[in-house]
Amino acid sequence: MAPLTKKINLKLSRKQILYGIIALFVIILLVRIIALIINSGKQETRGPMQAPVAVKVDSVRYELIQQERQFTGSIHPLYRYIVSPKVSGRIIQVHKRIGDWVNRGDLIATLDDAEYQQAVMEADAALRIAKASLVEAKSQFELSRQELERAKQLQEKGIASPSELDAATTTFEAQNSRLELAYAQVEQREASLKSAQIRLGYTQLSATEPGFIGERFVDEGGLIAVNSSVVSVVGIKKVIVRTTVIERDYGLLRIGQQGKIEVDAYPGKSFTGTVTRIAPMLQEASRVAQMEVEVNNDSLLLKPGMFTRVTIVLEKKSSAQVVPLSALIGHNGANGVYMVNYQDKTARFVAVETGISTEDKVEIVSPELNGLVVTLGQHLLEDGGSVILTGMEDNRPNQPADQKPSKQGGAKP
Repeated sequence: MAPLTKKINLKLSRKQILYGIIALFVIILLVRIIALIINSGKQETRGPMQAPVAVKVDSVRYELIQQERQFTGSIHPLYRYIVSPKVSGRIIQVHKRIGDWVNRGDLIATLDDAEYQQAVMEADAALRIAKASLVEAKSQFELSRQELERAKQLQEKGIASPSELDAATTTFEAQNSRLELAYAQVEQREASLKSAQIRLGYTQLSATEPGFIGERFVDEGGLIAVNSSVVSVVGIKKVIVRTTVIERDYGLLRIGQQGKIEVDAYPGKSFTGTVTRIAPMLQEASRVAQMEVEVNNDSLLLKPGMFTRVTIVLEKKSSAQVVPLSALIGHNGANGVYMVNYQDKTARFVAVETGISTEDKVEIVSPELNGLVVTLGQHLLEDGGSVILTGMEDNRPNQPADQKPSKQGGAKP
């Protein structure tokens, strides 16, 4: 029994030792957790202890800033018209080809005019017949007038009877009517001749306005009908850029504003245009309005159909308080900047009201700022936090940037 009792006691002692070790480990762990909680509470009581943040800064400036918008559109000619015949016929010759310049009145195409020449000859012959009939009618009228005068004189002397006077009067009136008819026939034949000559002239197709031949639709020998297209003429010494404007920008646009025109065909080259027309309504489906920009094209580089970008200055201020756009940051629901106190190297958040914004800078409408603003690293800052200034020569503020314009338009410290 004694050896068995010893073995049992030995096993119990080992278990007790193991439990004791586990209990000790748990106690140490609890102590560590409690200590961490206590230390964390003390830090919260003392407030945050933030290490200095390395930041990049820049100065508040007073300079020109302008708000621009870029619109896309297409180039259209100042005018474009189609040269078409008013009569049908066969094309004898097309005198102009694509790209040729035409002046007002230049001959562009000729139609077969044999039929119309014949019509003119017939109308001229009919006019000559009508004029001959008029001469005869005048003679008969004059003879009847003389007979009427003689009958009146004989009647007064009691030689002619009343019936003879009535006959002479009737003959005179008939000849007068015949004379009026002859005059009307002459006018009709003159009008017919004029019409035939006009139709003959329609066989010569001429330019009504100067420009370039943009398209050619027919060739010699083709039979065309009335109003069939022969060529198109475009005027491109001035061109129109048509684009659309969204509702947000509509109220900022004015007729007379200048725009910079750029096309892919000439990289790095720009043209100047003027806003000439703005539609008085927005399309309900797309909420956009049409706008036209007129561009002088004396160089003839801009061609109809080109895709173009139009940059228009919507608003400009010659001396605005500006900071780099990268300095602007949102904090507690407000936009602002971190201003640096150069003496104690701390940063203070200042809520601002912004105005015009560009790709690299923004206008600060209020309040008035003076000094340095953080442009990089502000996302790590807290209000009143310490900073380490980088990227500055001699770690001194840029003195000219701290200047602002005086009432006379200059700068004062």
